[in-house]
Amino acid sequence: MIAFHKFALARLTIPGALAMLFVFAPTISAQKIAFEPVSVPIPIKKIAPHSYYALGQSGAISAANEGFNSNAGFVVTREGVVVFDTLGTPALGAALLSKIRAITKAPIKRIVISHYHADHFYGLQAFKQTSAEVVAHSEVRKYLATDAPAARLAERRKSLFPWVNQSSTVIAPDRYLVTDESFKLGGLTFRIFHVGPAHTPEDLIMLVEEDGVLFAGDLIFAGRVPYVGDADVNSWLSAIDRVVAFQPKILVGGHGQHSTRAAKDLTLTREYLTFLRDAMRRAVDAGMDFELAYSSTNWSGFNKLPAFDAANRGNAFGTYLKAEQESLTALPSK
Repeated sequence: MIAFHKFALARLTIPGALAMLFVFAPTISAQKIAFEPVSVPIPIKKIAPHSYYALGQSGAISAANEGFNSNAGFVVTREGVVVFDTLGTPALGAALLSKIRAITKAPIKRIVISHYHADHFYGLQAFKQTSAEVVAHSEVRKYLATDAPAARLAERRKSLFPWVNQSSTVIAPDRYLVTDESFKLGGLTFRIFHVGPAHTPEDLIMLVEEDGVLFAGDLIFAGRVPYVGDADVNSWLSAIDRVVAFQPKILVGGHGQHSTRAAKDLTLTREYLTFLRDAMRRAVDAGMDFELAYSSTNWSGFNKLPAFDAANRGNAFGTYLKAEQESLTALPSK
C-alpha cells in the first residue's frame, strides 16, 4: 500500500459506525457477483511439486498495472488447495481463482492472509464464493475496528476503478489465530507462524514442510524498496532473522521473484531497513528536523530500486517519528 499510510488512514474522520456500514456488506460474500475482467498478465510460477505463486509486477500499485503488484501463493494437495494471500482487487482475486481452477478442480480449503494491507487481501471477495475458510491473525481485529478500512476502500475505488468499485467490499477473516498453528492436508504439513510486529502487527508466514517452501508475505520485498510506513523496524529485522533460521529451500515474498538463496536474498530488505533506521536515529540524535534529515541522507544505495520514489520518503518519515519517540522515552525522568 503506497498512496497513504495505514497510521494516517486511521486518523481520517469517517465515523466508525458509518465506516463499518460503508465497508462491510455481510450478504455480498454469498452473492454470485461478476468481477471486472483484468487485462494484465498474471504469470503463475510452479516452484515445488505442490507449490505455486502468482508473480506481481514490480513498483507501486497503479491503474497501469490494474493493482497487480503483489504476489499470492497456493499449494495443491490431493484433498484440496491452500491459498496464501489473494492479490489486490476483487477482479484480480477472481483471475487468480481461475488460474487455480485451470490447474486443479480440488476444493479451496483454506486461505491464509499474511496481513491486512489492501494489495494482499482485496481478492478475498472472489474467493468467498468458494467454501474456503479465511484465516488471519487476531491483530487484524484492531485494524478492522478503525476507520482505516473504509478510507482505503474509498481511495481504491478511485485509484483502481473499475477493478475496485461500488460492489467491492472488505472481507473479514472467518477465524483469527492467536498462536502459531500446524495442520495437515492431502499428505502435506503446513505450519503458520506469527512473526509480527514487523511489516505489520499481524504478519503471518506459512511453511509448506514437504516442499521446503516458505511464503513470507511482506516480511520480504524482493528487488524493490519495501513499504515501511509505521512498522517496527527493529522487530522486522528480528523477524527476518527468524525466517533465515527456517532454512527454506524456496522463499516467496509478498513482492518480487521467489528465491532459492533465502539467506543471501534477504540481504536487500535487511540492509535497507538497517540503513533507514540508523540514518533517522542519527538525525534525531543530532537534533535535525525531518526535512534536513531526509535531504542530507545519501540514498544512492537504494534510489535506483523499483518503488523508491513512491515509498522511501514515507518510510523515512515514519521511521524518523519512531526514532523521536524512542529518544523521548529514553530521557531520564525528573
